[in-house]
Amino acid sequence: MENPIEKNITAILNTVIKVVTNPVGFFQSMPKTGGFVEPLIFMVSMGVVSGIIQAILAIVGVGLAVSFSMAIASVIIVPIFAGILGFVGAAILFIIWKVMGSQQSFETAYRCSAYAGGIVPITTVLGIIPFLGPVLGLVWMTYLLIVASVEVHNLNQKTAWIVFGAICAVFALTSTCSQFAAKRVTNEMSKWENYMEQKEDMTPEEAGKAMGEFLKGLQKEVGKE
Repeated sequence: MENPIEKNITAILNTVIKVVTNPVGFFQSMPKTGGFVEPLIFMVSMGVVSGIIQAILAIVGVGLAVSFSMAIASVIIVPIFAGILGFVGAAILFIIWKVMGSQQSFETAYRCSAYAGGIVPITTVLGIIPFLGPVLGLVWMTYLLIVASVEVHNLNQKTAWIVFGAICAVFALTSTCSQFAAKRVTNEMSKWENYMEQKEDMTPEEAGKAMGEFLKGLQKEVGKE
């Protein structure tokens, strides 16, 4: 007899595979009701896997530069945020789908949102690719929401592409601009650190002047956005 934990893990893996390889078929057969527990467990599980991936990437020096303790903490923090923010995200999607003409309940919207999160572990890895990675993740998630709009909410495909495509474009632009700004800030910080290493014996007046130049440079770089 199969262990209940192993059974749940197998079910979660099978769901991920279906979402990734055959999203149309998955959403066509997805139960529109059945409670929040199952999709919540799935979403939190994806958060756990994503947190582990982020921790591993941080420890090996890929992705965000964080301390070892923060990397390990992400394994706990990410699933918690996934569970909480999952309801917020589902509420936003519920409103969008209602405006588009959906007759489905919040529960159905939540299930669509939760299971679309099956790609999160993969998009977490894609996120290490500068600029392109996060955009690819957004495009992929947008496609899944469009499929859910058509197959679950019975909405017009063209309308779904227009609505979610526009939302994706806004988020992609914001993400790209934020990454450019972050890169410029990082460059300015590196210049400042190198300068301070070369000027260890500077007077307080010289240090104040150097700080002023640094802030001006930082403001100039961020202002370019």
